Amino acid sequence: MTVAHAPAGTGFNKDHPFPSRVFENRLLSGPGSAKETRHFVISVAGSGLNYKPGDSLGIYPSNPVADVEEILSRLRADGSESVQLPRSTEVVTLREALTSKLSLAQPTRKAVEFLAGKTLDPTEREKLERLLVHGAELEVFLKDHEFADLLSEFPSAPVTPQELVALMRKLMPRLYSIASTPRVFGDDVHLTVAIVRYETNGRKRGGVCSTFLADRVQPRETPVPVFVSHSHFGLPKSGDADLIMVGPGTGIAPFRAFLHDRRATGAKGRNWLFFGDQHRATDFLYADEFVAFQREGFLTRLDLAFSRDQAHKIYVQDRMRESGAELWAWLEGGAYFCVCGDAKRMAKDVDAELHAIARQHGAMDEATAISWVKHLKKDRRYVRDVY
Repeated sequence: MTVAHAPAGTGFNKDHPFPSRVFENRLLSGPGSAKETRHFVISVAGSGLNYKPGDSLGIYPSNPVADVEEILSRLRADGSESVQLPRSTEVVTLREALTSKLSLAQPTRKAVEFLAGKTLDPTEREKLERLLVHGAELEVFLKDHEFADLLSEFPSAPVTPQELVALMRKLMPRLYSIASTPRVFGDDVHLTVAIVRYETNGRKRGGVCSTFLADRVQPRETPVPVFVSHSHFGLPKSGDADLIMVGPGTGIAPFRAFLHDRRATGAKGRNWLFFGDQHRATDFLYADEFVAFQREGFLTRLDLAFSRDQAHKIYVQDRMRESGAELWAWLEGGAYFCVCGDAKRMAKDVDAELHAIARQHGAMDEATAISWVKHLKKDRRYVRDVY
């Protein structure tokens, strides 16, 4: 997704985010789900920020207080020390830098080299030097460790606050596809967020922004710095166009926005949604809304793929294959094809199935199918928001 500044005149953009507030933090996934997926409502009232369905909301998170305190303790610092941010002339307190300016994760080889040159303990130095020689071992080590771990495991290295800060990366904003439309929800921006929690090196970790929203933001109180990231991903210009949407998991977010928007504008085009996740009982996000849309006839087709509700796994691309003839008819009739979600596997599998449908139901050879899909993309009738 391409980050863009907010329109001129609003005053708020990526470099000057709006201090919004979270008004709702609701668990979407059900009891027993392997995932923790939450629905957030963030108010941008008074910001002048504008967005359309398909855009994303950028959020600047803050790091967990416990992680900041551990690093301060390891440095024997109280947080009031002044430090200059890396690759910047900005000077802030160490506490501010560790809380909201720098990533406490993702140490690099440079950090290991620095510690190897500073450590006073021969055993610690030997371990660090071995890591530097064995690239594969170092890669695993860096993936499992954060800066607090390094300071804990190599305590003999005298590290100053400025030296540590110089080794760190900037804490970047996270982008989330917006799950609402201003036509229906006004200044309330809805997000569908998978909360990332995991364990490495014997420590419990969390995605810095997802856990910020889930755990550290006090509704209506904690300022949440946000900006709008405008995207080319969006609705067809004509409400008469048919729309096919493939959005498993949190990839459903923009399509919830699309459907609410098309319903509000009285769009006449048909709507076909493919959604999937692990279990229908626990992971059918926004089930009530989509079932209601289908019942009233607004959502023409709702194809569901819950991968673990049967012995063999079923995914959205499998549902596409089962309805290949009708999907082809929609596309030949001018339908738009939109995909949102996982880029590594899902989007590739969906793309491969789209080519297969063109070959089978369009009677195309491989080269012709490839050309046909390229033209869909060129005409902006095949668009993706993948991550």
